[in-house]
Amino acid sequence: MSISYEVREQIAHICVNRPEKLNALTLAMYEQLAQAFVCANDDTDVRVILLTGAGDRAFCVGADLTESIPALAQGRFDISEWDGAHLKQANFYKPVVAAINGLCMGGGFEIMLAADIRVAADTAVFSLPEASLGFTPAGGTLVRLTRQIPYAFAMELMMTAERFPASRLAEMGLLNRVVPADELAQLALAYAKGIARKGKIAISVIKEAALTLGHLSFQEAFAREAALGQRAFTCEEAKAGLARFLAR
Repeated sequence: MSISYEVREQIAHICVNRPEKLNALTLAMYEQLAQAFVCANDDTDVRVILLTGAGDRAFCVGADLTESIPALAQGRFDISEWDGAHLKQANFYKPVVAAINGLCMGGGFEIMLAADIRVAADTAVFSLPEASLGFTPAGGTLVRLTRQIPYAFAMELMMTAERFPASRLAEMGLLNRVVPADELAQLALAYAKGIARKGKIAISVIKEAALTLGHLSFQEAFAREAALGQRAFTCEEAKAGLARFLAR
């Protein structure tokens, strides 16, 4: 398989594993990646997903255009079939940590935008080249990017189709940390392990709120926030955490 999947210490390790092709995704790999996310979401033992790309040359450069462009042009498949790999599905509230090394372009960039925590090597390079090829980044970017960073930055990334260093992405607010390449794996794993130790329901509620409350009016959002907060406050993990706190 070109998408590897392994669960260790409550962390689902998902790796795009085609380094000889800069981890470009074939149509079959898109299906495999979507299924890996489903497996992680359905596994009650998995608390965090750690997403990486094999090798040091690329995280992922998106779709293998030699295969996907002909398939799209001939109407053999619809772009919505990639929704699962781009985490567009509803009710996906498990946290995703992305470790970005090398090239992160096109669909790879779009998958990164679906991650909650993003750490990158200082050698990583980012681009949304779609406009230069005559199409658009419609794997979640048209929805997510302007909601995650200021409008002008989003337009610069999408309209210029230029390559940007990790330092620039961090300035825009798209990355949590930029570190030397030899520190990337350790830092990403530390983030994943740290989140895995937190309350499972609490983390899920935080992500659900972040993804679902932004479009509501203040009053609707506050009401929904109260319901989500009540779910977290009354779960067994919260009761145990409060008991530990009081025992101090």
